[in-house]
Amino acid sequence: MKVYQTITALGLGAIILAFAPVKKEETYVIKPEASNIEWFAEKVTGKHNGTVALKSGKIALEDGMLKGGNFVVDMTSIKVTDLEGEYATKLEGHLKSPDFFNIEDHNTASFEITDVKPADEDKFNTRIKGNLTIKGITHPIDFPAKVEVKNGNFAAYGEMIIDRAKYDVRYGSGSFFDDLGDKTIYDEFTMKVSIGAQL
Repeated sequence: MKVYQTITALGLGAIILAFAPVKKEETYVIKPEASNIEWFAEKVTGKHNGTVALKSGKIALEDGMLKGGNFVVDMTSIKVTDLEGEYATKLEGHLKSPDFFNIEDHNTASFEITDVKPADEDKFNTRIKGNLTIKGITHPIDFPAKVEVKNGNFAAYGEMIIDRAKYDVRYGSGSFFDDLGDKTIYDEFTMKVSIGAQL
């Protein structure tokens, strides 16, 4: 009797496994040429904006839904787009220097997704959490994004608000220096990230 019960139990287990739904997992490769990152920073007396290039990355989907991923940013590609000529060149050089992002020692930044949840926030349908690394320093960050998947193509747009003081970007920061007055550059800056990826 016990042998019969054991065989029956094994048979039922096999049937359950046979009909259990199999989750479809897919990996999309980020295409730098189809991606874009814009940055926006403000100071007491004005503001600046520009771009930085996305270098590489991958996106993980499960049953057509975003589940994970990462990307790498090429910090050597920092550009200023609100200025021209020598003014733009001078500011780009300063941003690449040890005063700001020190690209000689830290030529990339990166982001790793740790959690994804659906959201309904104006134009955004997803809330993404992850770890952002700048100058070798890592901190958690979360931000809203719009994610779309169709016909083997993945597209996402998100807006990160980053506190540069957390990443030891000190120049003109009221978090590190007193009495800066109108020379203060605000700690928070925005990165608007657009990603295109394919299977």
